[in-house]
Formats: sequence, C-alpha cells, structure tokens
Amino acid sequence: MLYYIFRFFEQFDIPGSHMWHYISFRSLAALILSLIISAWFGEKFIVYMKKKHITEKQRDASIDPFGEKKKNVPSMGGIIILVSILIPTLLFGRMRNIYLLLMIVTTLWLGFLGFLDDYIKIFKNNKDGLKPKFKLVGQIILGLVVGLTLWASPDATINETIVTEQVEGNVKVTHKSESEKSLKTTIPFVKNHNLDYSMAFNWMGKYKNAAGWVLFVIITILVVTAVSNGANLNDGMDGMCAGNSAIIGVALGIFAYVSSHIEYASYLNIMYIPGSQELVVFMCAFIGAMIGFLWYNAYPAQVFMGDTGSLMIGGVIGVCAVIVHKELMLPILCGIFFVESLSVILQTAYFKYRLRKGERVRIFRATPIHDNFRKLDKDLDPTSRFILKGWPQRQFHESKITVRFWITTIILAALTIITLKIR
Repeated sequence: MLYYIFRFFEQFDIPGSHMWHYISFRSLAALILSLIISAWFGEKFIVYMKKKHITEKQRDASIDPFGEKKKNVPSMGGIIILVSILIPTLLFGRMRNIYLLLMIVTTLWLGFLGFLDDYIKIFKNNKDGLKPKFKLVGQIILGLVVGLTLWASPDATINETIVTEQVEGNVKVTHKSESEKSLKTTIPFVKNHNLDYSMAFNWMGKYKNAAGWVLFVIITILVVTAVSNGANLNDGMDGMCAGNSAIIGVALGIFAYVSSHIEYASYLNIMYIPGSQELVVFMCAFIGAMIGFLWYNAYPAQVFMGDTGSLMIGGVIGVCAVIVHKELMLPILCGIFFVESLSVILQTAYFKYRLRKGERVRIFRATPIHDNFRKLDKDLDPTSRFILKGWPQRQFHESKITVRFWITTIILAALTIITLKIR
C-alpha cells in the first residue's frame, strides 16, 4: 500500500520517496514494525483474554511436568502472529505480486483453520478440537490452490541458468533472457543441482510436461500438509515452535533474496525468480512476528500460540519453499519438524503393530520427541513396555530442551544455505 503511495509522491521529487524502491528498506521496515506490533498488541491481547477468562484451566501433568506455572494462560496467541505479519506486509509489500498474494492467502486460510480448532477446544470445551480429517482437507485445499496458481499464473516464472565451460575447468553462469514456466527445483549436494519433475514422465512423450505439473501440484500438497503438521507437533513447549520458525524464516528469506537478484543467482548457479523479492518483505514480517511473540511465549509462557499460530506457521514455510523452488531442501531445513512428525508416526505404527500381537510396546517414552526428554520413567504407563526406556537417563527442563532444539535448527539452517555451494 505505502509502496504505491510513495511511487506516486516520487513524481513530485519528494525527498525519501525513492527509498521505497529498495527491497532492503521495505524488508527491514516490515521487520521492525512487526516487532513493535507483536510487543504492543501482544500485551493488549493477553490482558483482554485474561479479563474474559479465555485461558487454559489446567495442564496434563503426565505430559507437561512443568505445567503448574502455566495455568490460566491465554491461548489462541496465533492471532498476535497473524496481525503482526499481515499489517507490515500490507503496508510495505507490492500487492500486485502473485507470490505475496499466495503468502497472504496461506496465512489467512491456515490461521482461520487453526482458529476453528482453538475455538472448539476453548469455547465448546472439547479438548480434541477440530477433527483431524477437516484439518487435513483444509491443508490439501491450500496445497491444491497454491500448486494450481503457480501452474496457471503467467507471473510465476523463472529464468533458467546457462552454464558455459571456461578454461581450466572454470564455468560461467548466466541466465536466459526470457522468463518461462519451469518444473525445475533445487536438490542439495548435486552439481548443476536442478531436478525437473517432468523427467519422471519422459515415456509419456508430448504429455510429459502436463504430467510433470500434476506431480508438482501433488508434491505441493504434500509439502504444505507435512510442514504444517510438523510445526503443529513442534508447538509443545514454551518458545519452541516460534524460535525454530524464526530461524527457518531467516534461511528462506535468504533464499528468496538471492533468487530475486540476478547477480547472486548467477554466482550461486541457481534459478533467477523475478518477483520473489517481495517474499523477503513477507519473511521479514514473519521473522519479526516470531521474535516478538517470543517476548511473551518464552518460558514461562504468558500466552500460547495454539493451532491458530502453529498450523499457519508450517504452511507459510512450506509455501515459501515451493515458490523459491527449494522444497526438496525442507527435510534438512525443517529437520526438527521432520523428526517430530517421524517420532509420532513410528510410535503410533509400532504400537498398533505390537498390539495386534497382544503386546503393549512403545518405542519412546513419549512423542512428539521433545516430550521424551522431559518425561521420567516413573511417569510411564506401567502396562506398557518401552524399547528406549531409560533414554535419556535424566529429565531435562523444557527451557533447556527448547534452546537445544533452537541450536539444532541453526545448524540445519546453516547447512541448508551452504548446500548452494557444496555440490
């Protein structure tokens, strides 16, 4: 919004109006404003929710041994995050950008889906919330919309790289002069690291490109669903999901920036994606919202984000990765989310498998995996056997677990970024 206003002012040579051309200025402004909004609005939100007695009445001590300090803490704090992302984005972004519009739609849609879940839990006194099948359908619909939009929109294009061999084994990387639709995506640790989805359908002849787009839409749905659920599972300790997501957001912001800058894209031998610079504005607002939310969500939490925040956070990460053609790097970048989801899948599948044989056997003491580190052997179900009982040998405070998961995500984010040069 402000971008177009100051573009108009530029005609009259008003000092400072030219600064709105610079993505660095608009991105940092969005970051600062999102921090201010989350700090100011967060306090107002917490006071309002407590006044209306919209709080968690109790915590399950078998899951959260540190939950005694968290009674009467407001939930649905994801509303703080949504407001802190959307206002700076609307003010500093170029709203005619298809990528920015997709990110806004993702934020609103999954935020609404999570809000319904939290509303049912709090106001309908149903701790199960929205049925999982409805969440899944909502995530699939979003993935389908994003995939089809990137397929159909004439603005969703890239400039592919041209690698020219030089003397002494050196190469020169340039980009095609014309933008075009592409099914290529980046894969880590591989020289000339682009994978074309249509290659899987070479046997289909002239229909291989259409089949490749169908595969792309399916993968988009899987990415959005998997990362959204992974973030939701990661939201189990104070500050855990917000901190991890802020770190992941920094890495995605870097990917968006270098992909939008033709010189950096040539240096790194990656696809040049015109228009992806607006994702930097969005991701800076996202990072600011996450950090600002931590002001109130760090242990002991004054507010919980609830599904309003966690479902949306994962969706934003997944959609951004798809737009910048880095979705195959998510298992590394979102390694914590991946392990959290995998631990739940393994625990559930193995328990059901052994139960059919009349045995109650679990792998971990508790899942998602972060709960395994704060649960003691004495709190375990005495009717079940645990394969990894005794690991770890002592209970960790959740603040220590949270910080160590942050450190792990920092390492994974750094590794993901350097994969652009490690081939």
